[in-house]
Amino acid sequence: MSERLRERGGTITTSETATRPAVTVSTERRFGIVNAFSHTVLVGWAVLTTFPLLWAFMSAFKDDNEILTNAWSLPAKLRWANWSRAWTEANIGRYFLNTAVVVSGSLVLTMLLGAMAAYILGRYSIRFGRVIYFLFAGGMMFPVFLSLVPLFFVVKNLGLLSTHLGLILVYTAYSLPFTVFFLTAFFRTLPTEVAEAAMVDGCSHWGLFFRVMLPMARPGLISVGIFNLLGHWNQYVLPIVLMQGEGAQKKWVLTQGLTALTINEGYAGDYSALFAGTAIAMLPVLILYLAFQRQVQSGLTAGYLK
Repeated sequence: MSERLRERGGTITTSETATRPAVTVSTERRFGIVNAFSHTVLVGWAVLTTFPLLWAFMSAFKDDNEILTNAWSLPAKLRWANWSRAWTEANIGRYFLNTAVVVSGSLVLTMLLGAMAAYILGRYSIRFGRVIYFLFAGGMMFPVFLSLVPLFFVVKNLGLLSTHLGLILVYTAYSLPFTVFFLTAFFRTLPTEVAEAAMVDGCSHWGLFFRVMLPMARPGLISVGIFNLLGHWNQYVLPIVLMQGEGAQKKWVLTQGLTALTINEGYAGDYSALFAGTAIAMLPVLILYLAFQRQVQSGLTAGYLK
């Protein structure tokens, strides 16, 4: 046999054909090792993340004796009285409603203002548009701890100290930089042809935004909304600073209520109510994230893929 084989006008040596399978096998083996390692790391991370949540939910159905003597076992029975006691006697129900009011107001205001600003910055060429965009982006790098003292006096001078409206406005202000930064890039990926067709059909600028662009930006809005919801729901520093004074305890949010419950029950020994209150605080955000996880993933990758 000749050392060279002719195939479709080209030449392939026998040495080349002999080495190709070996290279392919070694490459597949290397990728298999990398995939096995990455999957192992992801499984370990998932276990480390979900195990504390499952342990907290199991402890919410135990009594104090089970928690202290056999913390890793399953509860002997489901004690729903722990949940009702945390909801009523520990005032978790009041703190939950306060948090729902504050988070709902701040989330609606943040998404509305952030989407409007991001739409203008992403779709129109305005004077100083890039400067405004970089100012929003720079706001994400400003730590909240540096502004606590001046923020306290600003809110106090406005007469909004120890009010839910004050918390809503402050939450909105601190969430706008991230919202505008993310949604601006997302609005830029939306097709221009659809907007031009809507304008030709007689759609106004307001109609174009609310009836065309917002529905098309739904994945990005859901992604940013979930992140803002988590940040607002778990916020602790701002309520501690801004919810002070006489009668402020009735307007506390969940993070403040859980902190007070931790201190009080730490001395009283009602650990079952403490775990039940913690589970009540975690349950809404877990349900929302599980319900919208596909939309969050698609929203985070849409801008990159386009």
